[in-house]
Order: sequence, then structure tokens, then C-alpha cells
Amino acid sequence: MKRRLFVLAALLGVVFVAAGFAFLQKRSSGDALTSAAGAYLSTLSEKQRAQSQLPYDTEQRVGWHFIPKDERKGLQIKHMDEKQRKAAHKLLSSAMSKIGYEKTTTIMQLEQLLHILEEGKGRNIRDPERYYFTVFGEPKETGRWGLSVEGHHLSLNFVVEDGEMISSTPTFFGANPATVMSDVPGGDVAKGTRVLADEEQLAFDLLHALDEGQRKQAVIDEKAPAEIRAAGEAQPPVEEPVGIAAAQLKKPQMAILRKLIAAYAGNVPADEAQERLAAIKEAGADKIHFAWAGADKPGIGHYYRVQGPTFLIEFVNTQPDAAGNPANHIHCVWRDTSGDFARPLAAK
Repeated sequence: MKRRLFVLAALLGVVFVAAGFAFLQKRSSGDALTSAAGAYLSTLSEKQRAQSQLPYDTEQRVGWHFIPKDERKGLQIKHMDEKQRKAAHKLLSSAMSKIGYEKTTTIMQLEQLLHILEEGKGRNIRDPERYYFTVFGEPKETGRWGLSVEGHHLSLNFVVEDGEMISSTPTFFGANPATVMSDVPGGDVAKGTRVLADEEQLAFDLLHALDEGQRKQAVIDEKAPAEIRAAGEAQPPVEEPVGIAAAQLKKPQMAILRKLIAAYAGNVPADEAQERLAAIKEAGADKIHFAWAGADKPGIGHYYRVQGPTFLIEFVNTQPDAAGNPANHIHCVWRDTSGDFARPLAAK
């Protein structure tokens, strides 16, 4: 866990100063993503390209969800040959940081584990190759285009304009099981794996670091909600922040909150992560709120929300995993409060 945090800090180049953030020089990932998208599309047949490339202005671009679905936009990994799969993964890795890419591919691998645990008898298709790639518009040096990589427990959405990534939300990750409780032959995911460990543990650490008075402010409900808000909706919820304000936190508590935010921000390339964090600094890190609902220990339903003027994080762990272990099934998301998909909130 500590090693992952150190790697993340090094990747982001983040130094926290007072109530704000300091950053390394920005590096553009938009050009690399544009190049990788063009290379991916060039490997496809005419029929595949028609399936995997849609107009930028289609409403399908802002249609997203992480639940199992019979059909989705885009081209499945399952229907790609080896060369196309390599190009698709190059595209995916260009859209994510190293840590984000590792989380993404592990979430895909968990589908094989679910298939085994459910003995193929579940009502949903569990398949690590059932993830869909969609390019919106033409990936060129000038102009605007988009990318979606989506499937069960994943929804990754990006917009690039003139070689710069201008949007990377919604960024959704899920994990079932959240913690792999046992070795499963053929499952390809080892016992003890916690793909979203930082996202869960750091929030527990912050809750436990609060004193009694602070905790009363932070806890908004004794019971966790069943799901994150506005799941699958094109824009994030617009409710005012609740919970305890960062301005009410002590320095050690604020340090944990910053690490928690960095765990989410660090899923995307360094320059985009820096943009996310720079926006937080500019808007005022003291305006961030942390809210908690549900149990204060693992294995019982729990939920939290971190919200600032520019971003929203939501996390929920209330469902059992495929083996029946309670509260071992995570859904979490980073959203842009000014509007997801590079679409102003007023355009909802």
C-alpha cells in the first residue's frame, strides 16, 4: 500500500503546500492519445471501423453505464484479432496513467473470476473480453474527438481538442470482489488482491482520524445508500456539498484527504492529473467537503463523497461479492462539476 502511494506521488509530481498543491511542468498526453487512436482505427476492417468509430456529436457519446448490458456502443475486444487487441490496449494505456491502466486491466480480469464463482449460471455475461472501444469523430492534430472504453465495472471517457485532453470524465471503476478472499483456480487474480484498495482504505483512515466533533459533521447518515448518485446520467448531480469542510480539518487529516484525492486523480496521465489538481487549488482546497454514510469498518455497507467546486468523488460498497461476502463490491467515480464529456453543465 505504501509503495503504491509513493509511486503515485512520484507519477503526479505532487507536493502539497499549505492548503494547495504544487506541480511539475505540464506534459501533454493528448498527442499520444490521438496518435494511438489513429493507429488503432487503422487496424480495423471497414465493418469493424463502422462499429468502433461514431460521429463526435452523437448522443451515444454521453451515454454511459457500468452495469452488465446485453449491448453497448463500440467494438468488443472479443471481436478483435491479436494486432487489433494490441492497438486497443496501446490506446487504453495512452489514455491512463500506469496505475490507472493496471487498475483497468485487473478489473477486466475480475470478470473471469466472476464467471468461475458464478459457475457460468449468473444472469449476466462475465467475460474479460467484453469491453468496448469507441472513437468519436476523427483523431487529428486539430479539432475535437472523443474516446470511450466501457464494460462491466468500467466507464472511461475522454475528449481531446487540438492535441490536448480537455475532459476525462466520467471516470468510473468498480470491483467485485473488492477484496479477493480466496484463491480461485483459473481466476487469474490472486487472493488478497484489492484493485481499489487506496480508494477504500484512505477514506477509512480519514474517518478514523476525525475527532468526535468533526465526525458528527462528516457523517451524513447511519446507513449507506445503495448506489452512487446520477449513475449513467450524462451530467453529475448538482447538489450542494455536505459533510465536513476541509477548512475544519487538521494538517494530518488534510494530508490523508489529499492522498485520497490523488488516488483518483492519478488514474489518468500526469498532465491531466495535474490539471485536475490545479483546478482544485485555484478553486480553493479549503472548500472541499468530505461526507460519510454507513458503517465505519469493512464488511458492512459504507459510502463516502468528496466534493469541491470543480470535482465530485463518490464511493459506495454495500453489495455482497459473488461468493456472498457482505459489502465487498465497490462502485466509485470521479466527475467534473462543470460538466462531464466536455459538455457544459447547462447542456444537460
